[in-house]
Amino acid sequence: MMPLRTERLILRNWRESDRELFHLINSDDRVMEFFPMRRGRADSDQMMDQLADGITRNGFGLAAIEIASTGETAGFAGLNATRNVPGVADGTVEIGWRMAPQFWGKGIASEAARAWRDFGFDKLGLERIISFAVAGNHRSTAVMRRIGMTARPELDFDHPNVPQSHPQLIRHVYYKMLPDDPRS
Repeated sequence: MMPLRTERLILRNWRESDRELFHLINSDDRVMEFFPMRRGRADSDQMMDQLADGITRNGFGLAAIEIASTGETAGFAGLNATRNVPGVADGTVEIGWRMAPQFWGKGIASEAARAWRDFGFDKLGLERIISFAVAGNHRSTAVMRRIGMTARPELDFDHPNVPQSHPQLIRHVYYKMLPDDPRS
């Protein structure tokens, strides 16, 4: 993967120096509010290694977001092939992001998501990009709308990988975008 650049960001593969922030993101209660689990350090390191290997292998994935002016890693964003999503063929590409709280509210997730959206349509030739989130996750659905995605309520679903012990996290909303849809 060649790093993608935006006005303020460098979207790149993971580095050893990113491990601490990656773990903090995946264990922070605010960041993980809409996920049923928190990751310990070993689990987090393994996930980061898997993401880095996937980016090396595929040329894209859930990649680090670096603030160009400071070199700080803010979180991650990228494209990912789906698995086990009701009503969605395995391999359909979704767009996603996760950011450390100190970077929330600055437009960074939207800026990174736009770059990945454009990469997916313009470089990879994707026929569609989807995204989904817990129904109450208004921060994520706001990013989806900001980048031009459209809600598809008829495709909302109960996520099969969310345990019944977290009923408030089961229902997911579904968003979709096609290459010719207006981009914002």
